[in-house]
Amino acid sequence: MPATIAITRPPPMNADQFHPRRALADLLTPADQAGASFPAALFIWLSPSFPVGAFAYSHGLERAVERGDVKDRPTLTDWIGDLVEFGSARNDLIVLAAAWRAGLTGDEARLTEIAELAVALQGSAERRLEAIAQGGAFVAAIRASWACAAVERLKECWPGEVAYPVAVGVAAAGHCIPLTSTLEAYALAFASNLVSAALRLSVIGQTDGQRALADLLPLVTGAARRAAEASLAELGSATFLSDLAAIQHETQKARLFRS
Repeated sequence: MPATIAITRPPPMNADQFHPRRALADLLTPADQAGASFPAALFIWLSPSFPVGAFAYSHGLERAVERGDVKDRPTLTDWIGDLVEFGSARNDLIVLAAAWRAGLTGDEARLTEIAELAVALQGSAERRLEAIAQGGAFVAAIRASWACAAVERLKECWPGEVAYPVAVGVAAAGHCIPLTSTLEAYALAFASNLVSAALRLSVIGQTDGQRALADLLPLVTGAARRAAEASLAELGSATFLSDLAAIQHETQKARLFRS
């Protein structure tokens, strides 16, 4: 990869001017436009093989298992479902959507605001570590293997730490991957990672893990659709047990995970 990358900056658009189809037409070559609806890259970026270290984080689930809040498939499904519909995963999806739009339109001021907010939203030290460690690793891997102008623009306008949903949203915009597909893939990857953590914590077996994901799929797709229409003003969380678990995990004596 060359040391420098030439970046063509489209003029920033405000919220009133934004229209996805017009923005794509301005940003893409005809060849790019032909493949703009093909989200196969998401299967790579959000797979366990992509080097972000997602396997090392349980998002506080390890503490919830120790406390007995999560002990079987029904309680695991409820725990993850609440995060997707009412908690940190919902916030991640809203932030991702905002970052996608800012990345698509080249609005550096808006992108800086979103990147800063996404880090500030983390409610505990371990949640912050989880967000920025994965975000930084994702950006590094994208720049090395899937370089695009939008990610380079993010690094130029925001020199601080990048939260994971911001990194994914900007990369998806830079590679012309549709927003809803990106949101669904991100939410499903979040749920899958927590199911994988539950397997390693011996809460459930392989078959129950697949049943849990099947149960969660309608919630994941519904949350993605809502996030696609949401604004940053709708950020908020009501999953207090999960937030407490994330705080308490830091002092847990026996741990398999970093969060």
